[in-house]
Amino acid sequence: MKKMICGLLLAGAVTAPAMAQDKGPEARPIYDRSAVLPPSVPTSDDVLRIPVPKDYNVPKGSFVLVGGRLFDGTGKAARPATIVVQGKTITAVLKPGDRTWPADAVVYDVTGKTVMPGLIDLHAHLTFFAAGDAVNVYSAANYSGAESTMRGLKRMATYLESGVTTVRDVASHGDVPFVLKAKQAAGEIFGPRIFAAGQLITQTGGHAAVHAFQQGYPEIADKNLNSMVRIASGPQEWREAVRMQFAKGADLIKLASEYTQEEITAAVDEAHSLGLPVTVDSETQYIDMAIRAGVDSIEHPLPRSDAAVALMAKRGIASVPTLVAYRVIMRGSGGYFGSTSRRFQLDETVNENMAAKMRRAGVKMGIGLDVVALAGTDYLPGSYIDELESFTRIGFTKVEALVAATKTGAEIIKLGDRLGTIEPGKLADIIVVDGNPDEDFAALRKVRTAFVNGRLMLQDGRVYQPAHEEVPFPNARK
Repeated sequence: MKKMICGLLLAGAVTAPAMAQDKGPEARPIYDRSAVLPPSVPTSDDVLRIPVPKDYNVPKGSFVLVGGRLFDGTGKAARPATIVVQGKTITAVLKPGDRTWPADAVVYDVTGKTVMPGLIDLHAHLTFFAAGDAVNVYSAANYSGAESTMRGLKRMATYLESGVTTVRDVASHGDVPFVLKAKQAAGEIFGPRIFAAGQLITQTGGHAAVHAFQQGYPEIADKNLNSMVRIASGPQEWREAVRMQFAKGADLIKLASEYTQEEITAAVDEAHSLGLPVTVDSETQYIDMAIRAGVDSIEHPLPRSDAAVALMAKRGIASVPTLVAYRVIMRGSGGYFGSTSRRFQLDETVNENMAAKMRRAGVKMGIGLDVVALAGTDYLPGSYIDELESFTRIGFTKVEALVAATKTGAEIIKLGDRLGTIEPGKLADIIVVDGNPDEDFAALRKVRTAFVNGRLMLQDGRVYQPAHEEVPFPNARK
């Protein structure tokens, strides 16, 4: 008997390491366009890296921010500095007293204020239904492209007023997020720059699709082109669903459980072959499948094993915990009810413990809100401040939390070379705060000025739109 037990223990000791062995992702890595596009070739300011003319979407002129304290987003302590911007690019960070900037630059005196990179929200749904749609969230009006656009425009303004200059939209209706992205990039509408996933991809009855079937509207998630959800069955359909989002202009792909290993591996492989990162809303065994496939980030603080957390850290898979979203749900209704994709314990303590475990393991973590339904963006900027405070409870310092909100967020989007810090060569996404947010997050309630891509979009705390310039009327033909 003793020999049998020893034999079993020995067998377990041999088997366990083999089972835990990391053989690497099943899907191919993200296609790196920098291998074929050198830095000398101007490209679009998104993960697509499409070649563009040198002056594409570049505003004219220059401006200077003088007299403020700079929190540059790199993790360095705030310091007095002058920031010089030419077109859309930060060209210099000068010491106080240095006035080597263009003679025709517009000078903004920001004495007594903090200049910092614009905040990033990694988990937005710009077109998600509003409070007035809650009686029947699957109504025809809710799935109207016009309705979706109006919701998106309103939320973009609120984000901007709250200091958020970049949102990663991880599922919205139809082509609306791509239209909003293009118009914002061209300076035609005002709000944060947008990185859009398009439709969320899941299986029949999967997360975000199940409710449509329960309420008798399967066609919404299946056939309606304006749906937020794309249902796919089998590896080839999951590949095709990814290709559809890419064709519309996606900056990333959003997947959600439930799925098979073959389905998620096919989707990640297809996305990576196109140069797109993948984020996933999943839990328990589905997180194991996502890690095995090779996803780039995982949303929410949902249950996962210690082994899964360790593999996330080892492979560089980021986490966007969205703790504030669950706090709003728990405090509003007492729990997360009626979802087959949330069959486990969820409360504020459990969620923060999971996030703290990822922090201790060294998982890269960024700020995302996912506070979309009902009051949604009306909670801003409080909801963003709440998430920052959550990060300090799980082990971040205030400075580290703000770095997660800026520099790390840009890295998770795969635009760390262009966004997230105030350094020469970076895009001019800058906010001016009346106070010291690196010492007190509440200062973020006083964002006075915001520039996105070098364009003034917020002035005196309100969305700024320049006056219309009349185009000369054509002369009569002679």
